[in-house]
Amino acid sequence: MRMTEIIAKKRDGNALTEEEITFFISGCVSGGIPDYQTSALLMAIYFNGMNEQETAVLTQRMASSGSRMDLSAIDGVKVDKHSTGGVGDKTSLICGPIAAACGVKVAKMSGKGLGHTGGTIDKLLSIPHMRTELAPEEFFKAVQKNNISMISQSGNLAPADKKLYALRDVTATVESLPLIASSIMSKKLAAGSDCIVLDVKTGSGAFMKTLDDSLALAEAMVKIGEASGKKTVALITDMNVPLGHAVGNSLEVMEAADILKGKGPADLKEVSLSLAAEMIYLAGGGSLKECRQKAEEAISSGAALEKFRQMILSQGGDASVLEDYGKFKQPKYIRTIPAPTNGYLTKVETERLGHLSVILGAGRTMKDDPIDYSAGILLKAGFGDYVQKGVPLAVLYSDKESELDEAEALFPSTVLLGNQKPSPPKLVLARVEKDRISRF
Repeated sequence: MRMTEIIAKKRDGNALTEEEITFFISGCVSGGIPDYQTSALLMAIYFNGMNEQETAVLTQRMASSGSRMDLSAIDGVKVDKHSTGGVGDKTSLICGPIAAACGVKVAKMSGKGLGHTGGTIDKLLSIPHMRTELAPEEFFKAVQKNNISMISQSGNLAPADKKLYALRDVTATVESLPLIASSIMSKKLAAGSDCIVLDVKTGSGAFMKTLDDSLALAEAMVKIGEASGKKTVALITDMNVPLGHAVGNSLEVMEAADILKGKGPADLKEVSLSLAAEMIYLAGGGSLKECRQKAEEAISSGAALEKFRQMILSQGGDASVLEDYGKFKQPKYIRTIPAPTNGYLTKVETERLGHLSVILGAGRTMKDDPIDYSAGILLKAGFGDYVQKGVPLAVLYSDKESELDEAEALFPSTVLLGNQKPSPPKLVLARVEKDRISRF
């Protein structure tokens, strides 16, 4: 079998066989296939796509390319949750503790952020002394004891995905439905949970800009999960505006803690409760309505906040930051942006706002870039709020004054104030199961 023949076959729009995909992934991981041939095939897939069978085989071979996490040492149903990435998306820090407080085992392996979308691990590492690299036995023990632990992905978990993603990132082939689906689901399958809840973002701040594209991705991932014996469901959630008011690592942990205390932005609370209810539902917690009620009670009783505290403590973190936000790393420079005129906040260029947070130091453009955990943006008004000229519209945080100057100059291009109050966005647009799509 020759790689040039496989490339030509996909270039011409034909489906690859299981043997050809297996040959490709094996050679990719071993180094037997050079990067330029791998990149050529990725581009051919980008233009010609893959059918359902090809995508399923690709996902399975990527999941089996390294070690798989065996979670059998943890009692009960294990539920994982994954977001396709957005701006201000700190829902894992909220729905995970909520589900754990309701008896669900949350053994979550997460990644770091890249580009305008943040990563759960970066947010957790903003907590002083927090550890996210645990030995498997320590990870299992933490989940068994507290129902929850969130750690960094294993170095040998789906290594084929790491190789392919690095090349996709530099060959402009990231936005390919089968490549996105196989990338996400290969890691989820290798991580070993029994059930998977997917949060597929849609809109200007998401990888998938339209509802139709987001539904297609959700359907593909749910089918992969179900075919692999994992109970899987996906919610399509809005990312035309940032989720909540905080963008940046420690800022987002503070906002997540506020939600768990029964405070915080209503949009973030709603999406987090919807995801938590799905996690509880897949674990057998009752009807969706009953699971939603359990999720709300976990916040009102303080049980979810306590689970977050337990998780932090079990991973060496300073849990006192949940009560004293001043214990987070503080930025050297803070700058308030006043509203230039009176009006309603009618539009937010979400992806552009995410890129501003990267300029400030909250994100990375290359995978090894350092992170400033205190950097970020705090919006002082939410979508649809009325603001008066001169009042604070946003606050920028950074350790570098030059980056702060750049972000301040660019910030006006990320928001629009208008005379008419906009209609509130629909936060959850659809739910995708193995045999049904429900639009809301």
